[in-house]
Amino acid sequence: MTTLRPILLVEDSAADIELTLVALKRAGSTREIVAVRDGVEALDYIFSEAGYAGRSPGPPAVILLDLKLPKINGLEVLERIKRDPIHRDIPIVMLTSSRQTSDIARSYRSGVNSYVVKLSSTSRWISQHLHKLFAKSPRTGLRSMNRARR
Repeated sequence: MTTLRPILLVEDSAADIELTLVALKRAGSTREIVAVRDGVEALDYIFSEAGYAGRSPGPPAVILLDLKLPKINGLEVLERIKRDPIHRDIPIVMLTSSRQTSDIARSYRSGVNSYVVKLSSTSRWISQHLHKLFAKSPRTGLRSMNRARR
């Protein structure tokens, strides 16, 4: 039996974490959801450091990343992941309240796969699209988000 890789949710708002968990459940996700509250904790999880040094090996299936995070912001987290040859192919969805053109442009330049503005659209987007990611590839359970974006 193949163990499904978890979804990493990087979000500092407890309310947004709860909303996202409910939306993922409604979308039919059966994956473990690992929620972390700041950029440092996200990088520790991804690179298996500090409190996550003993976690199950392997990258998450997808990262749902807030832009405005304490300690290290989401753009810096994104850039560090995309610079790393082992982790750069992890699909990353920016879930944020920022509609600033500069944030959107920098996120895509830095390699984000999708940019979703939180509000009422977050739950709807997760319900409509995220569940599709987990039924495509026999190897990863994900379709290529880069191809889907083109």
